[in-house]
This record gives sequence, C-alpha cells and structure tokens, in this order.
Amino acid sequence: MKKQKIMTFIAIVVLLVVIVSASIHFFNLDFRLGVSGHPHAIDTYATNKSVSSLATSMNTFAFDLYKHISQGNDDNVFFSPYSIFVALAMTYEGARNDTALEMQTVLNFPQNNDTALCSFGKIYNLLNQDKEYILNTANALWIQENYPFHERYLHFLKHYYMAQATNVSFSRAIEAAYMINDWVEKNTHGKIKDFLSSSDIDPFTVMILTNAIYFKGLWETPFDTEKTQEKDFEISLGESVRAPMMHSSSDIRYNYTEAETVQVLELPYQGDSLSMIIALPKNNDLSSLEQMVTYQDVSDWRASFNTRAVRVSLPRFTLETRYQLEDYLMDMGMVIPFTSAADFSGMANTHDLYIERVIHQAVVDVTEEGSEAAAVTSAHISLTSVPDYVSFEADHPFLFFIQHKETGAILFMGKIQNPLN
Repeated sequence: MKKQKIMTFIAIVVLLVVIVSASIHFFNLDFRLGVSGHPHAIDTYATNKSVSSLATSMNTFAFDLYKHISQGNDDNVFFSPYSIFVALAMTYEGARNDTALEMQTVLNFPQNNDTALCSFGKIYNLLNQDKEYILNTANALWIQENYPFHERYLHFLKHYYMAQATNVSFSRAIEAAYMINDWVEKNTHGKIKDFLSSSDIDPFTVMILTNAIYFKGLWETPFDTEKTQEKDFEISLGESVRAPMMHSSSDIRYNYTEAETVQVLELPYQGDSLSMIIALPKNNDLSSLEQMVTYQDVSDWRASFNTRAVRVSLPRFTLETRYQLEDYLMDMGMVIPFTSAADFSGMANTHDLYIERVIHQAVVDVTEEGSEAAAVTSAHISLTSVPDYVSFEADHPFLFFIQHKETGAILFMGKIQNPLN
C-alpha cells in the first residue's frame, strides 16, 4: 500500500511537471524572456534577408523624409526615422485599399505579412538587449474606451510590435495627455517630458499610437575634455560662430573613406554594435550633399571603409527638435490617409477614421564621453465626421433638476459634489 502511494505521488509530480512545461511553452510562443529580461516579440519567420530588407525600407524612408524636412530649412535637423517608421507601420496594419497602397508606396513593405511582421519583431528583440550601451525602444496603443476596434488588429500590434493597448477617455484630454506623457518620460529615461498637451488631443480622437526610443553610449575612444577648445565653426561662406570643438589624438585609428566631394568617418561606441557616421562635405557645400545623398551612398561608404589614423575635430552639441509631419508625409505620397477618404477599416468596422496628425520630438547630446539620444512619435487616429452619439460622462460635479414636463415647473433641484456623501 505504501509503495502504491509513493508511485501515485510520483505520477502526480510528473504530470504537474508536464503541465507546467507545456504551459511555459505555450506562453513563450508569444512572449519569450531573453537573457536581458526584456519581453520578446514574435520573430519566428524572420530571416537575415527579411530583416535586411525591412531595414533597407526603413533607411530609404529615412533619407526621403530627411530631404523633405531639410528642403529650404537652414535650421538644425534631428529625428528618429525608426520611431516614425514604426509608428506609421502600426497605423498601416489597419489601412485598406487605396489608403494601404499609398502607405505601402511610402513605407515599402508588405502589410499583414508573417515574414515582415516577424522581421519587425526580430528588430525589436535585437534592439532591446543589455549591452555595453543602453538602447531601448517601446510601443504603446492608447484607445478610446469602449470603441469597437478589431481584436485581430490589436493582436497584431500586441504580439509583433509589443504595443499594449490602454483604454483612455480622450474627452478628458488633460488626463489622457498626462498618461501618455508619463509613458513617454519613462521610456525616454526622462529626456522627453510633456510631449503632448491637451490641445494635441482632439475630442474625436479614438486612438493614439506611440513609439519611443532611447540610446546612451560611450565612445570606444573618448575625446579628452582638456583638449576641447572654443573654435570657429563656419556655418556658411564667410559666417562663423564660436563652438566648443572636441579633438582626438592623431594616432587613433578609425574607419574612414572619402570621395571627390565628401569625407566620411565612423566613430564607434563601446561594444562596437553602434556607431556614428559623419559625412563632411569638403567644400562646405552641405546643400549639394543633401540633395544627392541616398541610403545607397551610405552602404557604399561602409563598404569602402579603411582603418586609418585620423585626427578628429568635432563640435560638442545638443539638439532638441519637434515636427508636425503631416505635410512632409503627404508630399512623399501618403495623402489619402490624412483625408476623409481614408480607409482604416482594418482597425474597426467603419470608414470614418483618418490620421489627424503625426507628431515627432527628438533630443540628442554629443559630448566628449559619448552620446545620448531619445525620440518619440505619435500618430493620432480620429473620426472623420461627428459621430451619431455624444459622450456624456458625469464623472465630475453637476447640477440636476426634477421638472414637471406638462407645466414646466421644477419640482426638485440640486447639485452633486460628491456622490459618496
């Protein structure tokens, strides 16, 4: 009898182990915790080729957008093409028909495709790893509570983009902005605060998609702070400003190449997984370089790098920028998504949704020690017309009356300041 009880106990233990193991395997299909402790997106069908193809789409978009932003712009330019691309990609997953076609033309990757979606997941997983540097990216979805979004669409964003949906009430714009700003501040390590104001949120907003990215890395070879000096920086022919110029020693070896009109230098960060590439026109003609340069040029420069001793002079700088991207994106060919003709029926059973605005903010600090950068993008989805319903949320003090309808006499009236008292 005792032996039979022992065997029964062992069988139960084995059964529990099998159940727990199966449960772990099931849940790990969607969320796997890597060695870094970050939750992982689904990347099952991603290949090196598909990831490279998606990165090429991102980079081609980056140079196209840069040319639109910089055209006729004498100010500094700084943005995160990755952040903007991902926010638009999450929106694109819900686009249909001509709306989807225009977005695909600009973004250049297939919609709702397992390989492409897994490639997004793979890039997300590769970026969110603990290395010698800090690099984090995050996505989130803020949806109007009780709005009937398709579960399939929300599933795409949750499992491939790691964008968790949070219910908010956009009619309470101050509260909604506070929630989103708190998320932005946390996911940019405090570099970007007060990203949205209540005026950025329309009463008919039903969804805001956000992407945040943060990076902090040290140079593989830091600049000596004692060598930093105020020097002339020629902003245009015959016009200079005094800027703190950092200097490296002449015996430090960097990846370097040059062409007839440009010098190209690669400054690696510790860990050698990320680097800053600087393209310096030889004749101080940046406008010509801006007009001609493409992502293919960057690929060619990288392929022709040679390791050489280079004495570097580089200004220490800080930039903070903010862009409303609607006009730039429309100029690039993404027109219908911003109009009442938009079709985002992949999000919900309606043709009354459109992209109201796309906001991007970015900041970067480049010093002798290294670089710190952060960016956030929000895509705002709103109703194209006034809905058939009006939202009435009595969640703050109000007056009330009891009126005799036939005579019009008010029989009772009062005020609710606190419904619990």
